[in-house]
Amino acid sequence: MHHRSPGTSRRAVLAAGAGAAAAATVSTSASAAVGPQGEASGVRPAARRPTRAQLRQLLSRMSLEEKVGQLFVMRVYGHTATDPDPADVDANLKELGVRDAAELISTYHVGGIIYFTWARNTRDPHQIAELSNGIQRASLGRRNGLPVLISTDQEHGIVCRVGAPATLLPGAMALGAGGSRTDTRRAAHIAGAELAALGILQNYAPDADVNVNPANPVIGVRSFSSDPQVVADLVAAQVKGYQGAGVASCAKHFPGHGDTTTDSHEALPTIHHTREEWERLDAPPFRAAIAAGIDSIMTAHIVVPSLDPAEDPATLSRPILTGILREELGYDGVVVTDSLGMEGVRTKYGDDRVPVLALLAGVDQLLNPPSIKVAYDAVLAAVRDGELTEERIDTSVLRVLELKAKRGLFEDPYVTRREVDRTVGVRPHLAEADRIAERTTTLLAHRDGLLPLSRRTHRDLLVVGADPASPSGTTGPPTATLTEELTGLGFRVTTLSTGTAPTQAVIDAAVAAAGGKDAVVVGTYNVAAGSAQQKLVRALAATGVPVVALAIRNPYDVAHLPEADAVLATYSWTDVELRAAVRVLAGRARPRGKLPVPVQRADDPSKELLPVGFGLRY
Repeated sequence: MHHRSPGTSRRAVLAAGAGAAAAATVSTSASAAVGPQGEASGVRPAARRPTRAQLRQLLSRMSLEEKVGQLFVMRVYGHTATDPDPADVDANLKELGVRDAAELISTYHVGGIIYFTWARNTRDPHQIAELSNGIQRASLGRRNGLPVLISTDQEHGIVCRVGAPATLLPGAMALGAGGSRTDTRRAAHIAGAELAALGILQNYAPDADVNVNPANPVIGVRSFSSDPQVVADLVAAQVKGYQGAGVASCAKHFPGHGDTTTDSHEALPTIHHTREEWERLDAPPFRAAIAAGIDSIMTAHIVVPSLDPAEDPATLSRPILTGILREELGYDGVVVTDSLGMEGVRTKYGDDRVPVLALLAGVDQLLNPPSIKVAYDAVLAAVRDGELTEERIDTSVLRVLELKAKRGLFEDPYVTRREVDRTVGVRPHLAEADRIAERTTTLLAHRDGLLPLSRRTHRDLLVVGADPASPSGTTGPPTATLTEELTGLGFRVTTLSTGTAPTQAVIDAAVAAAGGKDAVVVGTYNVAAGSAQQKLVRALAATGVPVVALAIRNPYDVAHLPEADAVLATYSWTDVELRAAVRVLAGRARPRGKLPVPVQRADDPSKELLPVGFGLRY
């Protein structure tokens, strides 16, 4: 469970917001004072979670402008709600027409705010908690103010907004390799508890896509597996983990983004599954999420002609969102769009039409449109012109309010430094993350009994490889992490960062550095046939020094590395997974992971090199 400040209630969430009559339905006493850090003084009020009838009463007192605002979840730059850095003020003015989060709320009555690393929302845990409190104070201090549902993309693995010192955990495909529902649920519970302590009560995770296409450029290791039932089981486990920790979970990307070769951030993909294939491949994880009681589901900016012959993006498709998700699958929770700034949803309609069409299709939350003013004004105009009824708006606003109530925001929207210190990045969480990660590392190739590396026979090592930027901006670079962990285990290590596209000069330098070494550890990142990384591994192997490759993102790398003496898959390059892989390399842990996806042969992609469930042992 998540714990909130001991004496703060939703001070005037209804008292100042929807009139005294509504206030009386939710809280039976005045609230405590809230200090500058969201700490409370005074006695705890007798706050209660509002009922649906009470929320309907609140809704009846809201203006149309306030209702429409509740449907938007927006980005905002800056580390505080009222005093961001000058560069962030400038960015806000340019993109949003407001200076800060407080002004965004007062101007557009937004119901949600999404945190991003690149928006400089997530510097450190105490700062994040205070930003959350500042957002709540800015909203609740207004007449008719409502608590804000703060969200982020904290899938873990390669998509992670809140970094160290918060606990970082294995991502979806790593957990799929581990194959444990218990580990998968526990990882989500730890992640959820830490988000809740930071005031983030909606997490856009887990990814419910079934990655049946190895060439998928946008999902890949964000998916648990290529097996629909495995994905369904692990999605359900994570829903229970997140929501058991007090955070709204969100399965994405409906109706299934696992078989695309186009990145929907950049264009509009088409899925060519028949209706029967969709039922067999894509639907099971979403059915499982709904059965597990999931709070929200995110739409995909993809075209599925078999589900909607009009070939509208699913985000804007009434046959898909209302006909299939609501009516056939029986889902009545919150539906949130994927980001409306992505090209996939903007290719067919203008930014003024997209939010209106999304609401007509059955969406409840409009996530991050390029221009809040264009989108907000368009929805208001659509209601006033009769294209959207106010009853349709009310349906979605009520769902949003019910989700906020379910997650305790009407009872206590604030968090405390004490709870951050008790929950975020604490030793038991970090230790459990390490244990879970060890159970995911997968040994894909091994010859001549090279592993585990012994300090007696392979003490002098060279570490080379790719150094992609940390997903959260707080870990790595990978070669440094590998070096630090190996050194801590008693090896002597020389390090050379060679990148994802090493030049011939860099390859020559790596070959020279390998001279006299007992083994080389090379981190590979999405290796392709004929690529510079493949040439690097081949050149290193030609020296006669044993080569161990760590595929730090896609396990498919192994098909292009036949010269390596051993290949392990980590499924992500965050520190927790790299450290676990080193412990496996050194024999401090055993390889226990099994491939959750098949690996195709490099020379004939129609044939399998390694099947689902493959994983070597020693």
